[in-house]
Parts: sequence; C-alpha cells; structure tokens
Amino acid sequence: MATMAECRSALDRLSDNLAGADGDVRGAAALDRSLSCHIKDLDITFTGRLTDGRIQVLDTVEGPPREKAEIRLAMTGDDLVAMVDGDLNFAKAWGSGRVRLEAGFRDLLRLRSLL
Repeated sequence: MATMAECRSALDRLSDNLAGADGDVRGAAALDRSLSCHIKDLDITFTGRLTDGRIQVLDTVEGPPREKAEIRLAMTGDDLVAMVDGDLNFAKAWGSGRVRLEAGFRDLLRLRSLL
C-alpha cells in the first residue's frame, strides 16, 4: 500500500509532467480549477488547484473532501502511483471504476485529452 508521502510525490511528478506537456495535453491542463484527490485506502484527501498547467497541493485533510472541488478524483494510493509511473492506464482505470473523476461537463470535455 502506497504511503501518504508516496502519494504526494506522485502528485508532484504528475504536476511536473503536465507542466512539461505540449499540444492538447498542455491545453487541457491550462484550466484554473479547484482540485481534490481522495486516496481511499489511506482515507486522506489532497486539496489544491490545477492552475497554469500545474497541480498545486495546498492542504492534506483526513477523510473525504470537506468541500466540493471543481475537479474531483478518488482512487487508491497504489493506483495513483501506478498511473503516474505509467503502469496503469488512466482511461482503463476510469472506465473500470478503479478511478473516479468528477467535474463539470465542459471540464470533462477538456480533460479528455489527458486520457
């Protein structure tokens, strides 16, 4: 089971990957939205913003997110680490229910290029 530090490191690496992306991926990540990532097996939530093509983690709270972020993710810590490492395909994990992504319709349309 991934630790909180490993999950935080994975989010930082994901942020670096988004910041260095080109084309459609860079455009999709250029949103300015509140973001939460609930790690179900650790029962913690990283909260922050997706802004300027980067994920800025501002806080870590116990339990599910206390406020409804504009973009909401939920998964296990192992799945987060595996996705960032390239060992788990996001689209397949989302389609099978291993990863939950909730956002407004327009944001989902923009984020689909990240899949």
